[in-house]
Amino acid sequence: MEEEKLLGKSIAYPKTYCPDILVAVPRHLNREIYQIDPATSFFYGYDSWHCYEASFLTSNGLPVSGILKLVYPAESEYLVESKSLKLYLGSFQMYRLEDTVEESISLFCRKVAEDLGKCLHTSVGIHFYSNSPANLPFDFSDYEILENLPGISQCIFADYQENPVLLKENCSLSPGEIKVGSHLLKSNCKITRQPDWGSIYIRMKASSLPDRFSLLKYIVSLRDENHFHEEVCEMVFKRLTDFFYPEILSVGCLYTRRGGIDICPVRANRPEYLPLYLPCPDILTQKEFRQ
Repeated sequence: MEEEKLLGKSIAYPKTYCPDILVAVPRHLNREIYQIDPATSFFYGYDSWHCYEASFLTSNGLPVSGILKLVYPAESEYLVESKSLKLYLGSFQMYRLEDTVEESISLFCRKVAEDLGKCLHTSVGIHFYSNSPANLPFDFSDYEILENLPGISQCIFADYQENPVLLKENCSLSPGEIKVGSHLLKSNCKITRQPDWGSIYIRMKASSLPDRFSLLKYIVSLRDENHFHEEVCEMVFKRLTDFFYPEILSVGCLYTRRGGIDICPVRANRPEYLPLYLPCPDILTQKEFRQ
């Protein structure tokens, strides 16, 4: 597989700008397993990436460093393999661009957008942050955190590989809406099996709803699964859709950074249910406490 070219292998950063190191991973491979057909508008969404180690030089050798936020749509044919993106961005660290900082930032953003767009066959939104803006927004501040539920210490957790049956345990038979989250999201890289940590946020309105304890048990059951971040988000979305036929459904997974990069996929059954700020490249949002 293409994603195995770099993952789990010791590879030095390129000495200079190297777009050829980017690796595109076909999304359809995992979607076929879960019978997800995005061509039917099964979901809408974006993958938002925050790259905290973006850096390059001006023409006189002055380093410029900041945060690069990049966003591309879930309907793209490919996603970018994260280690290849890390190595690609690292190839800029000694690369001289323009005379001024502003001109260098502009050229850097154009190059990254063009290279990723060519690699992924889609448009990529790019924004470079030299400083952190004040009063950062956050899309999930009004979500109930499941592990803070009263009585959680009496709840038995026994499944650590994905068990969708848990979602039907004690589910309500009356309509309603929930906005819940958990900081207990954990899975493993599909190739290296290294742990990936994160937070998950779910908004759902349906004629029947999962029991909150059972929903947390399901989230915990992902703990020993081997998937890319985007695949976990889509798998949870598919399971909730299949069981509850929701009127409203959105799932967001905000993963902890690894290698200076965090990945935050979001999916919703209608565009208006997507997070307001996270999918916007020109809006930097408040980080989760483990990002």
